[in-house]
Amino acid sequence: MLKTRDLKKIYTTEEVETTALNNINIEVNEGEFVSIMGPSGCGKSTLLNILGLLDNPSAGEYLFLDENVSVFSERRRASFRKGNIGFVFQSFNLIDELTVFENIELPLLYLRVPSSERKKRVEEALQQMEIFARRTHFPQQLSGGQQQRVAVARAVIARPKVILADEPTGNLDSAHGSEVMGLLSKLNEEGTTIVMVTHSPDYAEYGNRVIHLFDGHVVTENIKEQPHA
Repeated sequence: MLKTRDLKKIYTTEEVETTALNNINIEVNEGEFVSIMGPSGCGKSTLLNILGLLDNPSAGEYLFLDENVSVFSERRRASFRKGNIGFVFQSFNLIDELTVFENIELPLLYLRVPSSERKKRVEEALQQMEIFARRTHFPQQLSGGQQQRVAVARAVIARPKVILADEPTGNLDSAHGSEVMGLLSKLNEEGTTIVMVTHSPDYAEYGNRVIHLFDGHVVTENIKEQPHA
């Protein structure tokens, strides 16, 4: 489903050239839950940004469903993201002026989904994430765990082919972190492909495969027969 070939990312300033990713070759199959681990500065978030078409590689190829998306223009990348990729961020990235319902609905507005269909799908997502009672609340009225539930609902509302999660439990305590990991695991069991960056070895175990990065290189890949229960 997702495949990189000799992927490189180099950041250049007037004084220094920094290689963030060097010859990355990975493949994510449909329905997988892949965790990406490594120390700070190893290239995890850079790789996730490229997989999410938020950034371009300096060299190499990135294939999404066998299409070389690394050569897309910015406009085409933005259009492609809308229907194919959902994002869950550490900082939630909710809009404070919008209610829970409106935050979740936003991707469907961009996709021009009719009003009646939007209402139906948002209400289903609210029920699925067990936050229906909070639908008229604003983000600042929610706990961190509830805000991340809203963020996960927003990520899945457009029924994307893959969810990219960047430290989704980073701002949560252990109890709320485990709740969010349970939600992601449930979505994966229902068929959603997930790629997650995490510092936590425990949360990485929710995936069926763990990729370890160090200094911009893939150093190990651990494949598990059974994901975390």
